Amino acid sequence: MTDLVIRPIRYGAPVVQALVGEAMADLGERYGGSGDGTPVDAIEFDPPDGAFLVAYLDGVAVGCGGWRSYLDQSDGDETAEVKRMYTRPHARGHGVARAVLAAIEESARAQGRKRVILETGLKQSEAIRLYERAGYDRIENFGHYKDSPGCVSFGRSL
Repeated sequence: MTDLVIRPIRYGAPVVQALVGEAMADLGERYGGSGDGTPVDAIEFDPPDGAFLVAYLDGVAVGCGGWRSYLDQSDGDETAEVKRMYTRPHARGHGVARAVLAAIEESARAQGRKRVILETGLKQSEAIRLYERAGYDRIENFGHYKDSPGCVSFGRSL
C-alpha cells in the first residue's frame, strides 16, 4: 500500500454516496434486490453519535465505512454499530478495509463506546474473514436482518 489516508466525511457527501451506491450494487449482485435494506439516516453518522469515514489511496477514494450508536437496553449508548463497509474491487487485498475498520473502532472509542457490533452476510466470505482476523466474535443476530438465515453478526469489546 502506498499512501492511505482516512478522513471523516459527512454521510451525505457525493463521494460517500458514490461509494455507498457501489456497495449497494455489490450487495444486490450477491443477494439480489437493491442491496442492504437496513434503514439508515445520514444524521446517525454525525458526531458524537457516529462517524463516517472514507479511505483515500494515493488521493483516490477507495473505501468507506461508518458507525452509529446502537441503543441496547442493557448498556445504554455504549455500543457502536458498523455500517456500510466497502472497498472498491481494485483496492481489495491492500489493507484498506482493515484500516477503515481500525479507524471506525478508534472513532467509536473516542466517543465513549465500549463495544462494536455489525451484521454481514454468508455470501461475503472476505468480510467474515476480515472481522474474525480483527478479533470479532460471532454474536446473536440483531437488527434488520436478525431473522434472516443468511445473516451473520459479530461483536467485540473496545
